[in-house]
Amino acid sequence: MRLLHLDGERLVSTDFRGKTIPPYAILSHRWGDSEVLFEDLGNRDCKEKGGYRKIEFCAEQAAQDQLQYFWIDTCCINKWDLRELSNAINSMFRWYKNAARCYVYLPDVSMATDALQSAWEASFCASGWFTRGWTLQELIAPVSVEFFSCEGRRIGDKKSLEPLVHKVTGIPLKALRNGPLDEFTIDERIEWARNRKTTEEEDKVYCLLGILDIFIPAAYSEGREKAWRRLQIELEAAGSAPSIIPFSQNDQFVGCESQLAKLEAMLFGKKRATTMAITGPAGTGKSQLALEVAHRIRQRNKNWSVFWIDASDMDSLYRSYASIAQKLEIPGWDDNKADSRQLVKAYLSRKGERQYLLVFDNTDDANLESSGVSTGATHLSDYLPQSEQCSIIYTTTNSDMAKRLAAPNIVKLKEMTLSTAQKLLENHIQSPLSRSKQQEAQLLLHELSYLPLAIIQAIAYINTRKITIQEYRSLVDRQREAVLKSSSVLPKNGPQEYNTTDPVTTTLLISLDQIRSGSALAADYLFLAACVNWKDIPLDLLPASSAREREEAIKVLSSYGLVTRRPAESSLDLHQLVHRALREWLRKQERLDEWTSK
Repeated sequence: MRLLHLDGERLVSTDFRGKTIPPYAILSHRWGDSEVLFEDLGNRDCKEKGGYRKIEFCAEQAAQDQLQYFWIDTCCINKWDLRELSNAINSMFRWYKNAARCYVYLPDVSMATDALQSAWEASFCASGWFTRGWTLQELIAPVSVEFFSCEGRRIGDKKSLEPLVHKVTGIPLKALRNGPLDEFTIDERIEWARNRKTTEEEDKVYCLLGILDIFIPAAYSEGREKAWRRLQIELEAAGSAPSIIPFSQNDQFVGCESQLAKLEAMLFGKKRATTMAITGPAGTGKSQLALEVAHRIRQRNKNWSVFWIDASDMDSLYRSYASIAQKLEIPGWDDNKADSRQLVKAYLSRKGERQYLLVFDNTDDANLESSGVSTGATHLSDYLPQSEQCSIIYTTTNSDMAKRLAAPNIVKLKEMTLSTAQKLLENHIQSPLSRSKQQEAQLLLHELSYLPLAIIQAIAYINTRKITIQEYRSLVDRQREAVLKSSSVLPKNGPQEYNTTDPVTTTLLISLDQIRSGSALAADYLFLAACVNWKDIPLDLLPASSAREREEAIKVLSSYGLVTRRPAESSLDLHQLVHRALREWLRKQERLDEWTSK
């Protein structure tokens, strides 16, 4: 948490993460067009902005109340840091609750000396402040809430103005008097915000988090419906152990039933295993199998905490452990100097009643390198909890790695059988298959080598373009002919880093042709994504004239099954095979350097 104070006339920001937070005042207000932002601090020109008047007001009022520090959301949160923004949103209710004083600044209410009481009462009740989503928790959470006019004159506080506030908001008096919120039902608390408005559609959901005592990472651009769905999932699991699974459960999960049963037997059987591994070639569905296990365990076992960890490199591992430390509220989680990996390891190694499942996804190398300052490789084992109450599932393409980490508890994924692949196709395709089309479907599945990733991409194209399986098979034939024709004119000693006729590359290039002709921006996003890491690509990295334009382009990519949206973060993932194929296609087109520069 950052707090502001004035050093003479200079506005100073102090970061109190990991430190004792001093008494502070907090400002509740509506955002205007010229606010002082985090990046404006230290800039002399910030005083020229219209929003600086509110900062001056808050500083002066805090000084009168003998408070040195104060907090204002506009300039105390670095909104370009997505993790910090998400943490702030989930901490906001607590910050307002812990404030010594809360000042509500009402620019649309005047308290001129000659104003009649009836006049200011009318404008007070009609103030836009009462219509906003975020101001609901800013009214309920603090004990001390004082209202001020546009001139900075005190109108009254939550207690003295209680009849008016109750009349305008409809919030029960017990809640306004800081009574325990769990004495009100979930539906009652949600109803308090029903007619309130927010600038961002997701904030209609996020502004309820503190009031409902729910934690979900913020993911702007996910839309209100997805945010609401995530909130509902957390509400349903509110009585269960804390967990972090960043991907939604696949409602159309199919296949791997025997492997799924084997994993569940390892976890809950008489000879219970604490380390397991899922191994197999890329694209065979290892992560999907692990995801299904994670969601099923969380649904069936309320006393199990399930945490998903990206183990592809040290930076990803660190971020995953930091999220776990915050979720479990491990002491020191917000201390920048603390190593969250060691905090989590020590915490999970303790004896207790709770069981834990850690899913280490993409564990292809136990020697993890960092993309930051080179400190040498670190072994994954340095950060593994030592406890029989903590079970671990690894996913890896490296069979030797699987043996070293988890032998003999290994589940191997191989090529799908025809019947399983056909069930996968039938579950995802929108048009039901007649008997006459069954043979066409079997031929397509064979051409795609029964690879789940390729099948999903093919079905996504068929559904999006509303074509038949026979028409898609024609596109597959055409694509492979074009590749063979182009490869025949390449120098024989040229680089052959990947197979241009493998199923994933084939389905990708078919979709890419359509995307390039229908949405140039969506194609640009793919090319840009090919030049950075394949996972956790921030949405803010994708240029667009508006958030809506960006969202439309992402929807195009999602409709073709080429990206995975992380519901828990404002980011995207590509599958490694898709990422590799994109890079090779750009290299072949002699455009990889151009896009890397961009």
